[in-house]
Amino acid sequence: MDQKLSSICAEKPWNDPAAEPFIRIKDVTKTFGDFKAVDGVTLDIFRGELFCLLGGSGCGKSTLLRMLSGFETVTGGAIEIDGQDMAGVPPYERPVNMMFQSYALFPHMTVANNIAYGLKRDGMAKSEIKKRVEEMLTLVQLQVFAKRKPHQLSGGQRQRVALARALAKNPKLLLLDEPLGALDKKLREETQFELVRIQEELGVTFVVVTHDQEEAMTLATRIGVMDRGRIVQVGEPRDIYEFPQSRFVADFLGSVNLFEGVVSRDEENETAVRSPDVETELTISHAISCVLNQKVAYAVRPEKVRLTREKPAQDTNVCRVTVEDIAYLGGMSVYLLKLPTGKTMRVTSPNRDRHEDAITWDEEVYASWNAASGVVLVS
Repeated sequence: MDQKLSSICAEKPWNDPAAEPFIRIKDVTKTFGDFKAVDGVTLDIFRGELFCLLGGSGCGKSTLLRMLSGFETVTGGAIEIDGQDMAGVPPYERPVNMMFQSYALFPHMTVANNIAYGLKRDGMAKSEIKKRVEEMLTLVQLQVFAKRKPHQLSGGQRQRVALARALAKNPKLLLLDEPLGALDKKLREETQFELVRIQEELGVTFVVVTHDQEEAMTLATRIGVMDRGRIVQVGEPRDIYEFPQSRFVADFLGSVNLFEGVVSRDEENETAVRSPDVETELTISHAISCVLNQKVAYAVRPEKVRLTREKPAQDTNVCRVTVEDIAYLGGMSVYLLKLPTGKTMRVTSPNRDRHEDAITWDEEVYASWNAASGVVLVS
């Protein structure tokens, strides 16, 4: 990993109360008539981060990005970038550049001229423009394509040209709205790592909007999950995935099995949930802040669950299931299971061996997991 990104990941300024945020979003609201697109968002982003705003369509993430860029005005609240209040500051005077999902390349210009466009508009000397364009072409590894037109490039190459043009003016902050949305799955996965490499090399603060959970997990130092105009959880990718704070986050970020129930025990080293869908108690290995018989949801990720023909030697977190369907995906298999109550479960298992005695359709087996694998959600 690049030294700059290694440094920010090691220091984790978001955990330091004395650290100064590079971007401060304070109780920001944006309304369109009676519709509240962004609803009281407060968020700090630190210099050098690759921060992802993640959410479904219409959650307010792109509107928040456009307010950072200055293309939308703030209805209420305030935005500061590098210590400067952005109220009344037009887009062209902000230390910001934006890369759009459509890339918006000039079709009649070569790759080099597309990258140079903003520099020419700023009146930079020709020798400096040439040097900067060469630097950007090297950065995105498109030196041999400098004289081509956009229609002569692949989707991934056009994406890199747009990125080079956005970075050419050396912005303090780069905003990216669904930057990989137009690419096919394989190319998108490859380009994610390329985007991280470029951000690491430059150390520029990136704020990326995406609806793709895997993309956010791959790219981000931290993720802000949005729902109906609000930030519902902020954290590092692993923390948000492993420790969601609500049903919405657990369900939105990856696959999850949710069991509705009530708290039956809440002790220092264990909390138990009783669910009508499971014969045994569901437990986690720590206490939570709740009362007995409080309604909660118990969540466990599909990859945390084991499938066995023999009943495990444990009294909790085990249930009888019938295999309804199997999807073989090469490196892993996905099992759709039905409990005696009719509820369905999802389990993913890596295909480590080429064994012939694998669990198959219509078998009755046991699903089980460790107490440390579960999460109790009170909201």
